[in-house]
Amino acid sequence: MGIFASCLKGSNDDVPSSTGPDAVLKRQQMAEAAEKRLKEQESRGVKDPEKLRRQQQRQAELDRELGAAERSPNDANLRWQVT
Repeated sequence: MGIFASCLKGSNDDVPSSTGPDAVLKRQQMAEAAEKRLKEQESRGVKDPEKLRRQQQRQAELDRELGAAERSPNDANLRWQVT
C-alpha cells in the first residue's frame, strides 16, 4: 500500500478543486433537475390539476364539518332505548 501512496503523492496538483465555478453550476443544475423530477412525480396520472385541487378542498371542508358535528353537544343527549 505504501508503494501506491508514494506514486500518487505528487498528482494532487493536477486535480482541479471541487469548489470551482463549474462545480457550483453543476450542483445548481442537479438541484433544479431534482425539483423538476419531484414536480413531475406529484402530477403523474393527473389530467386536470385544478379539478384535483378543488376535490381536495371540498374533501377538507367536509372533514372539518364532520369534525365540528362530532364535537357538538346536541348529539350527546341522544341514546338508544330498549323496552
